[in-house]
Amino acid sequence: MQTSDRLRRLKFRAWHRGTREADYMIGCFFDRHHATWSESDIDLFERMVEEEDVDIMAWALGSLPIPPLYAGTMMDAMIRLDYVEIPR
Repeated sequence: MQTSDRLRRLKFRAWHRGTREADYMIGCFFDRHHATWSESDIDLFERMVEEEDVDIMAWALGSLPIPPLYAGTMMDAMIRLDYVEIPR
């Protein structure tokens, strides 16, 4: 699958989580960072978006420990996400 196809699919997954809060956190994170991702970053995000919303949000907010698989640069950037532009 081409990278552009993967990114389109991941954008959809990032923005269609099930709750508005998760859509904004994960979708806006995707929008802000995906252009700089390597293939391995895309692989990791692809795997992470299969996790439960409540877990991803809890890792980013620090209320649950981050599993070793997701600990690192990407989750660090999600933790630092302090502003999201909410689409109208």
